[in-house]
Amino acid sequence: MAPTQGLGMREVQLGQHTVRSHGREVARTHMHDWLILLLLVVIVIVMYAVIHPFDRFVGKDMMADLKYPLKENTVPFWAVPVYSLLLPSLVFLFIYYRRRDVYDLHHGILGLFFAVFITAVITDAIKNAVGRPRPDFFWRCFPDGKDVYDSLGNVRCHGQASVIKEGHKSFPSGHTSGAFAGLGFLSLYLSGKIKVFDRRGHVWKLCIVILPILLACLIGISRVDDYWHHWQDVFAGGVIGLAIATFCYLQFFPPPYSDDGWGPYAYFRMLEERSAQQTNGVNALNVQVMEAQVLQQRNEQNNQSYTSSEEHDSGLNDLEIGRRNIVR
Repeated sequence: MAPTQGLGMREVQLGQHTVRSHGREVARTHMHDWLILLLLVVIVIVMYAVIHPFDRFVGKDMMADLKYPLKENTVPFWAVPVYSLLLPSLVFLFIYYRRRDVYDLHHGILGLFFAVFITAVITDAIKNAVGRPRPDFFWRCFPDGKDVYDSLGNVRCHGQASVIKEGHKSFPSGHTSGAFAGLGFLSLYLSGKIKVFDRRGHVWKLCIVILPILLACLIGISRVDDYWHHWQDVFAGGVIGLAIATFCYLQFFPPPYSDDGWGPYAYFRMLEERSAQQTNGVNALNVQVMEAQVLQQRNEQNNQSYTSSEEHDSGLNDLEIGRRNIVR
């Protein structure tokens, strides 16, 4: 692809840095980041499967807000990585096949995965620490509808242990925080790529950027409709996910309103380093040329001095010969 240069943007070369040519080098540069990401995945698994949430006191008078019907998820659990990780990654791959920029692909995927898994760690940590009952907690605790309380007025659940455990993980909403982390990152990514904030007033660009956020909002609403979360849980999950997505995006990309918002920092840093190397190479060549010129000048001066010395010696010899002839 030929060089492209936009108004107020740096001159760039697209199509020269592919996965095959530079992918291994880029991944090796961020090896520590990938290892940290792997550690986050392990932490999420441990926090979800091993750690038990706080067993919060739930009295009989609190059950009025916790008797909503026990329903299936409109958005199943397995769909969380699909809309938060797979969908944005497919968009990144589509843009890569158009631009052939491995820096953009690598940092897009790395930033996305960091956003989602940092959000997951924070969400699960708060869930386990708070232990807020879900709106359908009554039926999780008493599946037969017969509520039992101890002498202190706390519930004595006789339902399935795993279902009861999940019933203490209402705040904040994990589906919502994951949706806003992944789809929020995608929205920021698209806003930089299509230059939403170019001050030209193209509303269609804004509509494209809003679509991922709208999908995240609908996922959050479904959690309230399914009686798996209170509205406060969904609101908090959305704030957490969107905030982490913004932080992670700005770690790898300039702000979307920047002239360089269409590419990652690493790409521009690579261009600057290459330009500096080319400048150093030109300077070194100029130095070599100057040194050659100086040596040539010195050689010419030495030759001139040698020629002058020979002419002087020849003149002295002629004078000496003339003097001897006169004496004779």
